[in-house]
Amino acid sequence: MNRVAIQPLEQAYITSSPQATVCALPANSKLFTAAMLLLLTLAAPLIHGYHVGIEDQGIYLPAVKQHLQPQLYSRDTELFAPQTRPTLFDEAVAFFSQLTHLPLEATMLLWHLASIYLLLWGCLRIARRCFVSRRAQWVSVAMVAALLTLGVTGTGLSLVDEYLHPRTPATALLLLMLIDVLDRKLWRAILWVGPAALLHIQMTFYALLLAGFFLLPGKWISARLRSTNPIAAVLLLVNFSLLSLFQKGSEAWLEAARTRSSHYLLRWTWYEWLGIFGPMVFLWWYGRIGNRQNLSRLSFIARRLLLFAIFIFVVSCIASIPPAFERLTPYQPMRGFHLVYLFLVLLSGGLLGKFVLRRSVARWVLLFVPLSLAMFHAQRQLYAASSHIELPEVAPQNRWLQAFDWVRHNTPADAYFAIDPNYLDAPGNDMHGFRALAERSVLADAIKDSGVVLLFPAIAERWRNEVHARANWKQFRRADFEKLRRDFGVDWVLISASHPAGGELSCPC
Repeated sequence: MNRVAIQPLEQAYITSSPQATVCALPANSKLFTAAMLLLLTLAAPLIHGYHVGIEDQGIYLPAVKQHLQPQLYSRDTELFAPQTRPTLFDEAVAFFSQLTHLPLEATMLLWHLASIYLLLWGCLRIARRCFVSRRAQWVSVAMVAALLTLGVTGTGLSLVDEYLHPRTPATALLLLMLIDVLDRKLWRAILWVGPAALLHIQMTFYALLLAGFFLLPGKWISARLRSTNPIAAVLLLVNFSLLSLFQKGSEAWLEAARTRSSHYLLRWTWYEWLGIFGPMVFLWWYGRIGNRQNLSRLSFIARRLLLFAIFIFVVSCIASIPPAFERLTPYQPMRGFHLVYLFLVLLSGGLLGKFVLRRSVARWVLLFVPLSLAMFHAQRQLYAASSHIELPEVAPQNRWLQAFDWVRHNTPADAYFAIDPNYLDAPGNDMHGFRALAERSVLADAIKDSGVVLLFPAIAERWRNEVHARANWKQFRRADFEKLRRDFGVDWVLISASHPAGGELSCPC
């Protein structure tokens, strides 16, 4: 009797039947759902932290600030603008700040929290299509919230960054698109694509590719797998690389490209390779569990994700291993695993909720408390010199941030700075970008600006010249700084208190 009663409910719930929803959920379910999602959203920064001006925000934040203050970055716009121009992310954030009269820092925090909320809502909607049990659905969402900063194997990505990144709102919109694809509401799915693409083109491309795998007929896939030798197909595509279809980039471009080990599969460590094949094994296993437990949607998603992951891996091998295809490495096909990992965490949580946690409060605590503490500890190790949550209007404790803050308030807007090209890796900096936080033009750095160079080779020569000119930075004396002024026009420098030229310089240089 129980099996007969449960099966129709599961089938009706997966197809989003209004009648099934009324019967299965309490009257206050929308309020409860909103409250739980808000609670998980607010818990996310407590676990994973929140930072301003770090990592890729060193590219996007100057673009936002330039919209609000056009006089900024008169000397180095081309080092960040090429990456932001194809999107409307920077324009949208700046416009929202102007419209609401909120400070930019408050706007970014609000956008970050709203993006997490929207992403968790998308995860919940997917979980509802895979699992009947409400506990399993909420474990899915809680698992994603607890693992937001989980690294995606060797790609350098996290599921969600510790700061506002256009990838997060784009991923949230793309989850809603994939839900409509699963429900075969294709016209509605298309409506999500445009806004997502305007935020993050690369993520939109991978999501559309995954949507294609969701839409492929099962019989077509089975026939192709039987009739195609995948090894022969890979060898055929690799042979194309021998025809030298792509000329090598300039020496300056190659120098920038080879600073990024994440772009080259053969430079990945053994555990990063485990991060490729491990998820495939789990997806295969989840597909079998779905078949045995009569969870048809779970099985469908797991199997299509497995095919998608295999495809991404094969394409990545083709794009990153043959030397003739080195110009393709900046497009990083392995970043398609971002969606694989997100779905994997979501499905893993649902299965744990269904088969392990169930109604046991103790089991929930034993899973999520250590998991959250582990993620919290990892973030404190990564950003040990900075506040765990960098709130607006709170004075920074980090000495690098204090220096950037002094520069912002005590130097002219058109000041042009020189700084150690490797300052982002300096002890205590925690990857905080000078350009984003000091709001002043600065010579190219060796770590973050190289990423823009990879996608836009036209600025490679400028990048190399500016980085090489400061190759011996720690031994610079006054004459070296004078040469920077003659060659590049810089009129200010930022050096550490222990720098050997500290006693020779006055401000400005």
